[in-house]
Amino acid sequence: MRPFAFVDLETTGATASRDRITEIGIVEIDADGEVREWQQLVNPGVPIPPFIEQLTGISNAMVAAAPSFAEVAEETRRRLDGRLFIAHNARFDYGFLKNEFRRLGIAFRAPVVCTVKLSRALFPEHRRHNLDALIERHGLTADARHRALADAQLIHQFWRKIHADLDHEHITAALREQNANPTLPSHLDPALVDELPDGPGVYLFHGDDERPLYVGKAKNIGQRVLAHFAADRRTAREMALALEVRRIDWIETAGEVGAGLQEALLIKRLQPDHNRLPRRPDETCTWTLVDEGEGWLRPQLAMAAEHDFGVHSARYGLFKTPKEATTVLRALAAGHQLCDALLGLAPRTIGQPCPAYAGKRCKGACVGHEPFARHSMRLVGALSRFKLVSWPFPGPGIIREGGEVHLIDGWRYLGTARSETELHELRETAWPPFERGIYKLLIKQVGRLQPLR
Repeated sequence: MRPFAFVDLETTGATASRDRITEIGIVEIDADGEVREWQQLVNPGVPIPPFIEQLTGISNAMVAAAPSFAEVAEETRRRLDGRLFIAHNARFDYGFLKNEFRRLGIAFRAPVVCTVKLSRALFPEHRRHNLDALIERHGLTADARHRALADAQLIHQFWRKIHADLDHEHITAALREQNANPTLPSHLDPALVDELPDGPGVYLFHGDDERPLYVGKAKNIGQRVLAHFAADRRTAREMALALEVRRIDWIETAGEVGAGLQEALLIKRLQPDHNRLPRRPDETCTWTLVDEGEGWLRPQLAMAAEHDFGVHSARYGLFKTPKEATTVLRALAAGHQLCDALLGLAPRTIGQPCPAYAGKRCKGACVGHEPFARHSMRLVGALSRFKLVSWPFPGPGIIREGGEVHLIDGWRYLGTARSETELHELRETAWPPFERGIYKLLIKQVGRLQPLR
């Protein structure tokens, strides 16, 4: 029998590149079946957030006198060396250990099995495959939850249960499928497969001379990156990109909102070769309504470059160019019998009809046959489906996502903070230009926006 290590970690958060380990639990199974268990508290060197303390029961006081990871690194590696690394959501635990070892200049690699993926493969009729679901489904016994050794013991119990209840060939086939090696270009390090995180974030492809080739966002960075190189999914464009890639970087985020915001910023800043970028200067614009008196509201273009763009409520449509905005307004005029002269689409001479009036495409507001106020009401009704979501607060707002806070003001993304100090510094950030893509991303999250207090 191959020696195994059933592993679980407790950490200060969900991001391996930023957060730290607070507890390690390992159940070792030797080739002869001998079982050993090891649990070790670890001083992470950073504060444990209150909600993590509540979840795991591991407090800052408990780890204050515990050794650092550097002090237990050799013992941890010795217990894992030569063993199959088995964990529930294995990329999380494996990724944290790889990052901790990397900070010490140690390259850690091990063959990995994820029991979440294994459970999905063996029991596809079930939707939930977290540890609580496995406890209930398979009658596992837990002395505690969200403590490292107790969860490692549960993973070991699940392993023994499936081997007692299921056909060995069925399990072997599921494991073989899980560990099928993704196809990577020969010029990329194969160790990349183990290093890529399985959480949300952005990834960056670099070519020769560190030239930025492509920036993308993903719910699962590892899966999305490897999909770029899967032979059965490649288009000619993706094949060309795969041949150019020389290095891959990534930035982990707390969720998909952060990933989308980072992607938009990086694409604008780096101008990668393979991202679709505008070929001309930004001419994003919208329609506003100017009160000319006597009930007459006249459409007027506002450009995204204006300082307060996106803040006022009476703005309609988000157009790539003034030409596109005018085309839309002309279509509305024709469809709703609005006056070209009052809309600014034709010259206005008092008492003279607009060109549309002669063709019965105007109800005569230009010559007094329709009150200005009624024309304005019909104009507002025609524009209503284009109305932009107005910025809901007098000042900045925030979106909380995991341990991160995204700071937004006037639909402009000011940055992401992970502490009160960082948030305070971001408040001093100058307003960046209005970004059409960021606005479209944020209005989908408007229900999560909170005013910054």
